[in-house]
Amino acid sequence: MFQIMTRRFGLLDKNCCTAGGLDISLVQSHIIYEIDRKHNPSIQQVADALSIDITTFSRQVQSLVKLGLVQKTPLPEDRRIYILSLTTQGKFVATVIDEQMNNYLKEVFSHMSEFERDMVINAVKLLNESMAKSSVCCTPLG
Repeated sequence: MFQIMTRRFGLLDKNCCTAGGLDISLVQSHIIYEIDRKHNPSIQQVADALSIDITTFSRQVQSLVKLGLVQKTPLPEDRRIYILSLTTQGKFVATVIDEQMNNYLKEVFSHMSEFERDMVINAVKLLNESMAKSSVCCTPLG
């Protein structure tokens, strides 16, 4: 069931979405989302939140910087630490991706009754909580 759901969500696709004329990968989408929801996070904070090793994460951030979506700024007190923020274009892309996902889910849920929607949402919450407690699941930090 989970493999089929993963394919239907498009999680195996090279690019998860197109925003502002740019093809954005799933990993890049998650990075943009985390930067958008945190206030001036460090590179390490976002990498930890996504459970991505720092080398892979740094390459992804560099590609987002080249696309003009993310800004890397050294922390004035400790120039070894870099703070991440979204550029104006990055904020636009974050909004577009959010709207695309909301529209997608709204359409999917439109095929269910209110009771069924509530049941699915509660089941997903329960699954997430159980995964967070599990010793064998990947659990994002933070």
